[in-house]
Amino acid sequence: MSLNQQHINARRRLQNQLNHRFSNPDLLKQALTHRSHSPQNYERLEFIGDSILDYVIAKMLYETFPKLPEGRLSPLRAQLVKESTLAEIARQLNIGDALLLGVGELKSGGHDRASILADALEAIFAAISLDADFMTAEKIIRQLFSEKINQLDTNTSAKDPKTQLQEWLQAQKWALPKYRIEQQTGEGNDARFDVSCDLGELGYISHATASSRRAAEQECAQQALQWLKNRFPNK
Repeated sequence: MSLNQQHINARRRLQNQLNHRFSNPDLLKQALTHRSHSPQNYERLEFIGDSILDYVIAKMLYETFPKLPEGRLSPLRAQLVKESTLAEIARQLNIGDALLLGVGELKSGGHDRASILADALEAIFAAISLDADFMTAEKIIRQLFSEKINQLDTNTSAKDPKTQLQEWLQAQKWALPKYRIEQQTGEGNDARFDVSCDLGELGYISHATASSRRAAEQECAQQALQWLKNRFPNK
């Protein structure tokens, strides 16, 4: 079976999983095309899909948690639309099998790179809204995210991990963490930041990689915070 036929079959399976058959198959193909493969890629669709996803998730949270204030809803939304969550859903849909990548991206494992999977998923939401309508895209997003919303812990602090880590260390009168970019590769949507978080004399360094420095630092802080809570359970 040719590579082209494999991609066609993968797109067919994806449509079955989404329960949406595209009347304009070129929209789905574009949503699955990385810029390393063609100038006609998913980036413009992703721009739309990002906004669609933000709105639908915000609406779902508003409906599900009617008593939570905005300050508690915002971090919950951020948790749901972050790169790692989107990549997880994309993997469940086997989006990587349907991606059209350039030779370099293909060889470097781009079909399973979180940033590419997350971008493609958002582009697919836009493609569905353009192929059908907004309500169809909303229905599919609700199906994909309903379980995750039901599993949310609304008692989790509204503060982001970096803030929580800083306040935890300050409460113990310990030195603040030091964040460092260990490596930066790629540009734009393909940028990757390898970041470390050093707790100094406590002897712990966490590492994380993400498509932005901020996201990587937040992940590092989350790891460090979890380590501290396990290491010093009575603090």
